[in-house]
Amino acid sequence: MSEGPSHSRVDSGEVLWQAISDMRQSLSLSTRFLAPSASHGYALLFDELIHEQESKRWFNEIIPALAGLLLRFPSLLEVHFQNADNIISGIKTGLRLLHPQEAGIVFLSQELIAALLACAFFCLFPVANRGAKDLPVINFDNLFASLYESYSESHESKIRCIMHYFERVCSCLPTGTVSFERKILPAESHDPSTTAPETDFWSESDISLCAFKVHSSGLIEDQSNNALEVDFANKYLGGGALNRGCVQEEIRFMINPELIAGMLFLPRMDDNEAIEIVGAERYSCYTGYASSFRFAGAYIDKKAMDPFKRRRTRIIAIDALCAPKMRHFKKISLLREINKALCGFLYHKRSWQHQNIFIDREDNEIQLARNDKDSGLSHTETTVPREAPLNDVETNREKPANNFVRDFYVDGADPKDHEDDGVATGNWGCGVFGGDPELKAMIQWLAASQARRPFISYYTFGVQALQNLDQATKWIISHEWTVGDLWNMMLEYSAQRLYKQTNLGFISWLLPSLATNKESIQPP
Repeated sequence: MSEGPSHSRVDSGEVLWQAISDMRQSLSLSTRFLAPSASHGYALLFDELIHEQESKRWFNEIIPALAGLLLRFPSLLEVHFQNADNIISGIKTGLRLLHPQEAGIVFLSQELIAALLACAFFCLFPVANRGAKDLPVINFDNLFASLYESYSESHESKIRCIMHYFERVCSCLPTGTVSFERKILPAESHDPSTTAPETDFWSESDISLCAFKVHSSGLIEDQSNNALEVDFANKYLGGGALNRGCVQEEIRFMINPELIAGMLFLPRMDDNEAIEIVGAERYSCYTGYASSFRFAGAYIDKKAMDPFKRRRTRIIAIDALCAPKMRHFKKISLLREINKALCGFLYHKRSWQHQNIFIDREDNEIQLARNDKDSGLSHTETTVPREAPLNDVETNREKPANNFVRDFYVDGADPKDHEDDGVATGNWGCGVFGGDPELKAMIQWLAASQARRPFISYYTFGVQALQNLDQATKWIISHEWTVGDLWNMMLEYSAQRLYKQTNLGFISWLLPSLATNKESIQPP
């Protein structure tokens, strides 16, 4: 196949699928686990939907180049594992399953990712046990089957984004790196089934609220700072990216296809986990959303590289609670959501292999902290940096809850010193998951503030309920509310919603009382 259609006879979508079936058979992989309509989907795209000239180019140039990537795949993996232990001294960064409740990181070259995605295009990954291991689908068979079974322009555009990615990498292989990290927020009881911190931690927090910037237009991925960009994720990374899904997460995975590689080795997220992906390059422009989504041509990513050759694009995947609407007002649900966001937004200490790693955000150097064997701390616990003065250590002992976040800081560096390291987000979990947009905005603000992020850029996407968000956040900041103040007000409001004492949105509930009696109303 790598030598072109004159040798392989692969010159149509129908023949391409036969070649895919033959390759799977040669690898002792059955096709019975693949989507039955996949063959029709490949044939529909390459033999009917795309222009004849484009189809010829694919079979003459792109398919042979992707086959060439497959042939180099074993050597790319060999080089990867030879170098994996040298990226960060003493830390495993090689390709492997990053299981739930196992913090870790994987560094992949963009070339290796291209080979992995070529394998997915040719449906060459085993699939029989992925569900049992809580792994999302990774082969492209469902993506093409859906095109045939329920055609839509938006779905064709999803595939065109991936086709454009393959065209770009086949013409010029990228030379950068992408990292995939599972982040874990440890429970105070050190029980991995428990989300931490607890309600009292939030109620008593005296952390000041960070700046809040409201954007009534624009997109998270177009933000001009180096802010952390939130992926409104499914607990299975990528959600319906390789199926019929076409909302925020799926669109991001189409315009940054290297994100798809994480679906290979990252099982579902638990409530106290997040996944951070750094360095994924953007390849496509688009318009619309959901059914109106359309591929709109090439995007040239000009983001600078860090010392690890990763583009300075940090994407944090956090999955929101999917529940009937009123359940979102329960205290346990609010706690789950705010801790999930906190896990994503924190500057985590790296604690893989029972070593504490600190990343200096100023120069991105990696330093290993002393591993105190006598401390009795597990890999999910935190230690005080050796350079911390004694009074800081004693302060931590006196106020463990108030210093919970400081334990995650990077080598004593204050995140407020880094102006661009804010959070860019929007209506997380407010679509089919049923979340309340006003509460979700407040929850993310609280989490970003507690994580000492300097600002949150909030994209409202024109949601009517958030038309007064800017007014509300400015009033709250002008009255110098703390994280604890706003959290307690949210608890009071949510209790009233649960007991049907109000049916107002949070902002409408809050602003009239403040407007009529500003001086007499004090934060709880």
